[in-house]
Amino acid sequence: MNQIFNPYMPCWEYVPDGEPHVFGDRVYVFGSHDMWNGCVFCLGDYVCYSAPVDNLKDWRYEGVIYRKDQDPAQDGRMVLYAPDVVQGPDGRYYLYYVFDKVGFVSVAVCDKPAGKYEFYGYVHYKDGCKLGDKKGDMPQFDPAVLREGDKTYLYTGFCGNHMEDRIGAMASILGPDMLTIEEEPVVIIPGDSYSQIKSREEIKSSCPYELKNIENWKDFYKHEFFEASSIRKVKDKYYFVYSSSVMHELCYAISDNPVEGFKYGGVIVSNADIGINTYKSAEMPAAYGANNHGGFECINGEYYIFYHRHTNNTWFSRQGCAEKIQIKDDNSIPQVEITSCGLNGKPLEGKGYYPAYIACNIFNDKNPDMYVGGDGKARIVQDGGDGDQNPAYIANVLDNTTIGFKYFECKEVKKITISTRAYFHGKYEIRTEINGPLVGSIECESSNFWEEWSGQVNIPDGKKALYFTYKGSGCGQFKGFTLE
Repeated sequence: MNQIFNPYMPCWEYVPDGEPHVFGDRVYVFGSHDMWNGCVFCLGDYVCYSAPVDNLKDWRYEGVIYRKDQDPAQDGRMVLYAPDVVQGPDGRYYLYYVFDKVGFVSVAVCDKPAGKYEFYGYVHYKDGCKLGDKKGDMPQFDPAVLREGDKTYLYTGFCGNHMEDRIGAMASILGPDMLTIEEEPVVIIPGDSYSQIKSREEIKSSCPYELKNIENWKDFYKHEFFEASSIRKVKDKYYFVYSSSVMHELCYAISDNPVEGFKYGGVIVSNADIGINTYKSAEMPAAYGANNHGGFECINGEYYIFYHRHTNNTWFSRQGCAEKIQIKDDNSIPQVEITSCGLNGKPLEGKGYYPAYIACNIFNDKNPDMYVGGDGKARIVQDGGDGDQNPAYIANVLDNTTIGFKYFECKEVKKITISTRAYFHGKYEIRTEINGPLVGSIECESSNFWEEWSGQVNIPDGKKALYFTYKGSGCGQFKGFTLE
């Protein structure tokens, strides 16, 4: 079957913070690089994947495009955080990034979007002082870039919860050399310490940057800027996408101007599907979430939001996912639900084998905490170590764990076969709605090796979700299923 799932990269690849950009006839995704079973974020060098704009099912690994040891500032103890790439006025491609232990922005350059990049320099003021090193500067973090003519707009920032010294997301304007700040930084949207509209005078006393639209800041309450800057221009509107103070969601702000007047727009996607009420209550998490980061891009006439999910019951092994979005005539972007089909553009075929790692919903009502970490949670894992190209599966399946997949175009599906292993005894109840009636069940029991179990089902024809809820004892593993 010629289809694409979430995650859209191989199941053993961990590239979060994805920034998609169309250059020529291909879309390239630039992100940080986690490791399987990593102990912290972003342990790997930058890698890149690309696909033809007219075939998002055909992703190609471009290899390592930039190594952390290429930057002169590297001291052997730093990792590469989320990057972004823009084409300069000279036709070359510029990679903007930060290390985890410094407060300035580094830049690398290449003649091709997929590398290999070479170190170029540091973003700096006209006097040579690096942005982030000037007295009063906020530390730089998660750069995003947009070029118009000879001006490149650079967006950065990190506002941890209740950090009084972090005002919000900031924007700087760079000149044609892609390094020198031509116009001083301004703050465009607030962090959580400033969303409840302190007086302009009070904020100004603690903020060295110009503030132009503080009257809009109260609208960001509970969706304040946290991190993960991303910027796009659609027609005559600028969309600033960011991770909010609750972390699991990507929000957007919109303006007619790239450096002022941004107003809160809404949530685009939550990696826990909080806010979606079409198949559950809006407050119910349908997946274990945590931080989020991504951006959207127009690819072959359609818009897609790229984001990431968490695996291995940790924050440090994240994978890229994507969903189609709609930009309405009023410039708004409705929140989309997370799915298994993602870039496929339509429901998956209701026949054949599907791996369990494409699950978009994993939760347990007996352990409803939405965030990853802690005991008692099912998780996407793989055998072996980082780089081993082994198929992923779902482990730690306990009583009452629900594993959901959306969506399939079902037609005359009468039988489902599942593949399981580990020490357990029970059954999987199958539904097409989270709280809907049973459409079938499959009895299964422990095995040292992957073993198949089948059951008859009665699934109505049409676009359907599939939910497998385990009922029984022990702790099982779920590899995949076949629709017949």
